[in-house]
Amino acid sequence: MNQPTLLFVEELARKAGQILHDNYEKELDIKFKGEIDLVTHVDHESERFLIHEINQHFSGHKFLAEESGESGGESDHLWMIDPLDGTVNFAHGVPFFCVSVAYAYKGEVKLGVVYDPMRNEMFSAERGLGSKLNQKPLKVKETELLKQSLLVTGFPYDAWTTKTNNFDNYEHFGKLSQGVRRLGSAALDLCYIAAGRLDGYWELAVKTWDVAAGGLIAEEAGARVTNVKGNPNYCDLPVSIIAANPRLHQQILEGINRGK
Repeated sequence: MNQPTLLFVEELARKAGQILHDNYEKELDIKFKGEIDLVTHVDHESERFLIHEINQHFSGHKFLAEESGESGGESDHLWMIDPLDGTVNFAHGVPFFCVSVAYAYKGEVKLGVVYDPMRNEMFSAERGLGSKLNQKPLKVKETELLKQSLLVTGFPYDAWTTKTNNFDNYEHFGKLSQGVRRLGSAALDLCYIAAGRLDGYWELAVKTWDVAAGGLIAEEAGARVTNVKGNPNYCDLPVSIIAANPRLHQQILEGINRGK
C-alpha cells in the first residue's frame, strides 16, 4: 500500500504511547533546547520508533518531526510527528501529554491521530469521515457566547522576550469567559475542543507538528480551524491557530485582532 490507513496510524501511536507510559515518573535524561524548552530521552525514543516503523512500511516518505526535523525524500507523502507533546508536563510528573501523528498527501492532511496513554484515549480523524474518541464520534460544543465558554491557550517558550507573548489576550479573554486554561499540550487542547470538553482554543506561535493531527480532529468534529488571521491553512508558516465552533471562532478571531 502506498498510503496508510487510519488503523495503521492508530496502532503506531498506541505503541509509541506505551513508551511514554512505561517511562512516566521514571528517572529521565533531561536536556534543554532553550531556557525552559525541555527534551528527554523518551521524546527521542518515541520518535525513533515512529520513524522506523513508518519507513518499514512506506519507504521514501518524508518526515517533519519535532526532534529530528525534516528527513526522508522529496515526496508527496509527509508525516508530521510530535513524539511527546507536553514534555514539560511529562518531566514534572503531570499526566497530561500525548503522541501526535499526522499524515498528509500532496499538502493536505488526510489522517490525524492523537493518543493520550495515561487515559487510554485515542483521538483520530480521517478527512471527510469525521473524528472519533475510542471509536465514538466527536462533535464540538455549540456554545455561542464567550461568557458561557471555557477556553484554552498556550504561551511561547520565549514569552519574556517576544512581543507575541499572548499575555494581553489571556487577560482579555479571561475577563470575557468562564475561564482560560493553560494545559501544556496543543495537540490535546485541539482534541478537547473536538470532544466538547473545551469551547475555544488559540495560540499565537506553535509548530506544525503540534497542530497538524489535532487540527484535523477538531475540523472533522465541526470546529472552524484557522490561523490567527483567519487563514484556513493554519499549518503554513508562521504557524498560529484558533479552533472553536464557527460562531465562537469569529469572536475569538475578532478579539485577538482587536485594534489592529
